[in-house]
Amino acid sequence: MIDLIAENIAPIMFVTVMAMLLLGYPVAFTLAAGGLLFFVVGVNLAQFAPNEITLFWPLLQANPERVFGVMRNDTLLAIPFFTFMGIILERSRMAEDLLDTVGQLFGPVRGGVAYAVVLVGALLAATTGVVAASVIAMGLISLPIMMRYGYNSRMATGTISAAATLAQVIPPSLVLIVMADQLGRSVGDMYVGAVYPGLILVALYCLYVFFVTIVRPKAAPALPPEARTLGGGVPTLLAAIGAAVVIYVVSYHFVFNIFDDATRLVWSATTATVIVYAFALANRRFELGLLSRLAEQVIIVLIPPLALIFLVLGTIFLGIATPTEGGAMGATGALILALAKRRLTMETLTQALDTTVKLTAFVMFILIGARVFGLTFFGVNGNIWIEELLLNLPGGPTGFLIFVTVLIFILGCFLDFFEIAFILVPLLAPVAEALGIDLIWFGVIIGLNLQASFLTPPFGFALFYLRSVSPTKAWLDAVSGRTLPAVKTTDIYRGTLPFIAIQIFTIALVIAYPPIVTHYQDDRITIDLDEVEIDLPPLGTDGGSLGLPPLGGEDGGAPNFGLPPPDLGGPAQPDQPAAPSLDLSQPPTFD
Repeated sequence: MIDLIAENIAPIMFVTVMAMLLLGYPVAFTLAAGGLLFFVVGVNLAQFAPNEITLFWPLLQANPERVFGVMRNDTLLAIPFFTFMGIILERSRMAEDLLDTVGQLFGPVRGGVAYAVVLVGALLAATTGVVAASVIAMGLISLPIMMRYGYNSRMATGTISAAATLAQVIPPSLVLIVMADQLGRSVGDMYVGAVYPGLILVALYCLYVFFVTIVRPKAAPALPPEARTLGGGVPTLLAAIGAAVVIYVVSYHFVFNIFDDATRLVWSATTATVIVYAFALANRRFELGLLSRLAEQVIIVLIPPLALIFLVLGTIFLGIATPTEGGAMGATGALILALAKRRLTMETLTQALDTTVKLTAFVMFILIGARVFGLTFFGVNGNIWIEELLLNLPGGPTGFLIFVTVLIFILGCFLDFFEIAFILVPLLAPVAEALGIDLIWFGVIIGLNLQASFLTPPFGFALFYLRSVSPTKAWLDAVSGRTLPAVKTTDIYRGTLPFIAIQIFTIALVIAYPPIVTHYQDDRITIDLDEVEIDLPPLGTDGGSLGLPPLGGEDGGAPNFGLPPPDLGGPAQPDQPAAPSLDLSQPPTFD
């Protein structure tokens, strides 16, 4: 019996720790305690299965170094930077300004507020990277507006939940940072690989809204004229955009043409943006009347977050900054924006710092627990057990990806993405690499799965966030003076189902067509060393002899340098006594 337990300690350990996590025990302490407990068990069972268990007491001394390895990881510095940036932007009511302005822009169109929610969700994802902040902000701002103007409650709640979870896959997502760290790949490559899947999701969400407005127009009506407080004025907005494009082209080709391409792009885009933004501010300040109120508001509200997105993601994609440096610039930019809008108070700053420290400590403790767990699990050959189990799945790489998709989708309903990233991803990555799967592609697929699990009833985290800010009973709308119905939990669940279907379709599309993600490799220069030829120039003027006399005689024979030829054979010379033979059976004697 003991032999059987010793030979199967890896699956026993894995199932036990996962069961404790699913029961709700704290993740960091469960991982650390499980690792230490099974380390003691493993050391005592090592004599019964020496080929399976390679644990011994001195190995515990490796844990401090593994913990300090976590502390020295520069990549993880991006987590507090992006978290702080997102919270500052959320506290400065940027989401409120964006939703109001974009909602006014799309107001005359059926489903206009739903389009605004999807697009603002993408913008918030690209600036905050935090799902909870996006769900709560859009739930508090957009849900009352959508309910006030007759949106179907399922349509409203489903759109808000799905749009907010875009923060899982659109850079600078915290999920992608952790995924890149655990897979041992560049965060910049992970960001570039996730751009197209994120844009595809945004397009499919908008396409679904358009489909609903065609099939069920009453489920997503346009804003009534009295709600469009900014009026019309789209032509002047288009003129301002055209002017910005002209300024960019002129700057790129004539003003900054002496610089390299990346620098020209950055400075040309900055010049065009600053000029148009300054013109909109002057139009408002001096009441010039050259721009409509709508165009003026759109430019003033949209340009700062778009500039922040470019500051963070543009510099990373262009190779100007690392993700950690981009996060630091983003945090500084968020502080400047909040200060410029006069919304940076000491209370806001304190709350942002407090939340950032709590999240960072949460991540670090989970990482420390995962390191302790990993030391023991690898010591009982758990990685080999996982590899043998998954490499034998039918279907090869595709079968493995489908299995991982289902597994992550199910576990994501119960476990936080940090737990999945720190426990499962290090175990799955070697198998993926052994099957020839690109790890950036693999990481993006896992990120899409985690986003889908955030939406999946009944345990999706985004659903709980939205439920916490939705009215649970009939409420009086102060604007319209009408009593509006409560939002049922079943409406939230049923509203997300179409978006889950879109999510599954996107995952299947990414699996079936890897270049959607692997395009990040296109700009790399690859060199085939087998085809490299090196031609050395002659080292001298006389056939490569450096002008030195020949080493041999005139006939080119072997050089002798005036010495007698060596004796390579023949009888021994008489003046050289033969070496005495040694009798190894006798002790040595010394004369």
